[in-house]
Amino acid sequence: MSETTAQDVIGIDPSAVIRWFGDLGIEFAGRLDFTRIGFGQSNLTYLVRDETGRQWVLRRPPLGHLLASAHDVAREARIISALGDTGVPVPRILGVAEDSAISEVPLVLMEFIDGQVVDTMEIAESLSRSRRREIALSLPRTLAKIHAVDLHEVGLSDLASHKPYAQRQLKRWSGQWQQSKTRDLPELEDLTRRLTAAVPEQTELALLHGDFHLRNVIAARTSGEITGVLDWELSTLGDPLADMGSLLAYWPEAGEDPGVVFPASGLEGFPDRDELTRIYLDETGRDPRALNFWHTLGLWKVAIIGEGIMRRALDTPANKAAAGTPTAERIDAVVRKAGEIADAAGM
Repeated sequence: MSETTAQDVIGIDPSAVIRWFGDLGIEFAGRLDFTRIGFGQSNLTYLVRDETGRQWVLRRPPLGHLLASAHDVAREARIISALGDTGVPVPRILGVAEDSAISEVPLVLMEFIDGQVVDTMEIAESLSRSRRREIALSLPRTLAKIHAVDLHEVGLSDLASHKPYAQRQLKRWSGQWQQSKTRDLPELEDLTRRLTAAVPEQTELALLHGDFHLRNVIAARTSGEITGVLDWELSTLGDPLADMGSLLAYWPEAGEDPGVVFPASGLEGFPDRDELTRIYLDETGRDPRALNFWHTLGLWKVAIIGEGIMRRALDTPANKAAAGTPTAERIDAVVRKAGEIADAAGM
């Protein structure tokens, strides 16, 4: 394993992190090696490995200017810690550093969960059809577990506002669009108006993951069971159907233009959106009438997130991930798909 120096790792000071390991009482052998992992282009994630092969995961906010309230890794750690004794599969949080002597931004250290992350087309294509299906069918079942969490019992009832979630989302992400957009996009502005006019009544308040999709989970290597749900930075309280709408937004089917969305779900073996929806509804007994609204809003939000990633990469190229950066053309494709779903729903 090659020696790591502070100059080798973008966004963290390895020598300071090594001292922090000592403060936390975490034993390791020899040098620590830091490797950026994942295809997320928001919070930066590193695999930390010692010379015996023991591994940990380190998270920090992205580089450069951050929008207010965004990329709060300490808040993310609080949520994951609260879920440790529930049926929701999450890694164990080992430490949160908010000391400027360790890092200029907060750092979160968590356990490494061994398993399979389907985050590239190469990995998705290597799976058998039956394996693709097993993993996919675990997604709505895992989402149902998240939405079944008792907020008071785990101490998360104060995580976010209890006001209607749709209006909060429209306000927040419209503001994010205005702050991060790289160009004018009348089609997205029109979609915002249509969503605002079609807000459904909220009858439940649940814990939401906020960014639940195939690349944000870890599956057991011998089955399709989800053993880890990752990337909780957008987690909040709101209408549980919103998470299901987001999962559908991240699930393009064969023959569809995926836009900036990961296209693996179009491969044979992965079920279609209707089957994922049926499983979730069977697990939860929820009324699906507002689901088209949340599917549309999910795509609208994906487009805004893509624009924000594009803006951060333009402003600070070091934020780019190996998967590349969204383009205006791919973001526009997501907006078009959202318009089609809205049209079909009569919005």
